[in-house]
Amino acid sequence: MNPILKYLKNVFAAKSILADDTELTGLVKADYLLQQLIIEDKVPGIAITVLKEGKSVFQKGYGYANIDEKQYVDPKKSIFRIASVSKPIAATSLAHMVQEALIDLDESYYTYLPDYPKKEWDFTIRQLASHTAGIRFYKGKEYGLNEPFGIKDSLSIFKNDPLVFEPGTEYLYNSFDWVMISAAMQEASGIPFEAYVQEKVLDSLGMKNTCIPRRHPDDNLKQSDIDVNAITTSEAQNNVTAFYTKSMSGFRKATPVDIFYKLAGGGYLSTSEDIAKFGQAFLDQKVGVNEAILNQFLTAQLVNGNSTYYGLGWQVSEDAKGRKFFGHVGSGVGGYSNFFVYPKEQLVFSILINSTDPKVQEDLDVVIDSFFDELDSN
Repeated sequence: MNPILKYLKNVFAAKSILADDTELTGLVKADYLLQQLIIEDKVPGIAITVLKEGKSVFQKGYGYANIDEKQYVDPKKSIFRIASVSKPIAATSLAHMVQEALIDLDESYYTYLPDYPKKEWDFTIRQLASHTAGIRFYKGKEYGLNEPFGIKDSLSIFKNDPLVFEPGTEYLYNSFDWVMISAAMQEASGIPFEAYVQEKVLDSLGMKNTCIPRRHPDDNLKQSDIDVNAITTSEAQNNVTAFYTKSMSGFRKATPVDIFYKLAGGGYLSTSEDIAKFGQAFLDQKVGVNEAILNQFLTAQLVNGNSTYYGLGWQVSEDAKGRKFFGHVGSGVGGYSNFFVYPKEQLVFSILINSTDPKVQEDLDVVIDSFFDELDSN
């Protein structure tokens, strides 16, 4: 028997699913659809955690964290690249810095990095956080760089390019905005960005399995004198999944990348359980930042009177059924993620996949919708 099918048979032996998926509803349908993503080789592995009013109502791992080693996904322990779900983590640390009056969202970026090359227009921290500052998107192979940049010196990738529009007049989503913010945060606080995030967010919220990427000991870190690996426990590093990309012949190891420099925009690693815990902290109002400041981050910005459906480091929108949420989708080399918080329904969804964009978002949308069907039927 195929190893994956054998595994699924063992895990779901008590829930034999015989009907066509169109006849299924609720949690059983979600479970079936996630199994199918593995069986049909659409993804190598998935971890999902769903919380309702702070309690876990669904938490499972599917497929492989490491195909070669036949290591199965554990939603509590398997650590994935979370890609742009890093932005809400960085945004939360920025909110702490605003509360401590170390950074003013409406202050010019040059207040914090005066040596950044001058542009045709000035722009603020708020405009960077909301992707309305006019900073460009990736070019060429920049998406998959494998250079040992520190945060500040990585600005050299794009700092000499002109703004693509006058700040505040358009919206252009990109990760360089958050690289710039993290550099400003370091200057404002006087400590490395990753150390500030560790203290104010990860340690504070008990996110013990959320970490920064391991770097080769011979890398020139440039960033600081601290050992960036020291922040990540050896136990956590042992649970990091392999990272894959889909090819015609199946899944192959993703191209090596060094994503340390863009921690704030897409560099963190985590478990589905930790990310769900992070979302729950917002519902429980236990983030440690006052409501007035958080509301600024969780309010969609306007450009020319139209919503961007994006706050400050957070997607702030509604799904196809009109249900309001905040969170983020992440897509990076070797990792894909969904993180959604539904305040009215008191639901948190965290779904992590160890593959470069596997083109399964429509499937994940149906999975998430299945949970609402379950709630509606009860």
